Amino acid sequence: MRIALFPLNTVLFPGGVLPLRVFEARYMDMVRDCMREQTPFGVCLITQGAETGKAAQTEAVGTLAHISDWDMQQLGVLNIRCRGGQRFRVLERSVESNGLARAEVELLDPDEDRPLAPEHAGCAELLRRIIDDLRAQAALQEEGDSEGSAASPFEPPYQLDSSTWVGNRICEVLPVPLKAKQKLMELDDAHTRLAIITQYLKQHAVLK
Repeated sequence: MRIALFPLNTVLFPGGVLPLRVFEARYMDMVRDCMREQTPFGVCLITQGAETGKAAQTEAVGTLAHISDWDMQQLGVLNIRCRGGQRFRVLERSVESNGLARAEVELLDPDEDRPLAPEHAGCAELLRRIIDDLRAQAALQEEGDSEGSAASPFEPPYQLDSSTWVGNRICEVLPVPLKAKQKLMELDDAHTRLAIITQYLKQHAVLK
């Protein structure tokens, strides 16, 4: 599979929500092509370089981004909303004359989803509280702001009984370095990911 790459200072997890403001010509063209052909692009964490300018170096494992919505409220700035799909590993990478990176990738198998283990129930309850707080804040903002509220970082259905869904969503909001999030995203076992998260939250007294 050959895809365009969008190097970013973020880690996209499968099932995650990624809003982006696109203004560089190479990425405007990339988004146009993806929407026309109904194909995803790849999001990879930057290891060296920046999101703008010269093509950055990235991690070898990334996540497909499927465009779900877009608008252009400001001329020359495209706002898109993406949903994380399957993970992939970069096999071969090249950079075009306009600075857009493309890669031959192999798709990685999705996590084997299993019901949430009892020892990880605290993660699901924490996530439930976060979702409830975000929904309450959105409702208050809608009441007081005629322009509406920002879209939620989590999309329903909320699969609070899924080890994969809970682990990925908790990882997205954990206050840890991006390198640590990358390692968590690369794990191919949802139970192991949740075990690491649970230990971290207990060490920081978030969970008992």
